Amino acid sequence: MSGGQAQAARDHGILDALSTAEVKVIADNGYRGSGFEVPQRRRPKDPETGKRRKLSRNQKDVNSAHSRQRGPGERANAQLKTWRVLRKIRCCPRRATDLVKAVLVLILAG
Repeated sequence: MSGGQAQAARDHGILDALSTAEVKVIADNGYRGSGFEVPQRRRPKDPETGKRRKLSRNQKDVNSAHSRQRGPGERANAQLKTWRVLRKIRCCPRRATDLVKAVLVLILAG
């Protein structure tokens, strides 16, 4: 999700609801500081040498596992975005869910 979507989730209390319900969330960097699991970032440059500090092997492994867990959902969202009907939908969420299910059936059948 982009930064705007993360802010909208904060504004509407979605992040608080997920935390209260103790739902395990694996998020992208837009949710940094929310208490959810996000990828590790490189540390800032060393002030003495001016060189970037690299991630440790363990931090790289954590990022790799994080990507593997998020990957299928990211691919599914990207695939659903290609369906024009979903970008133009203007109905209630319940009907949209049924439409998405139908689209997924078509994708998997093709």
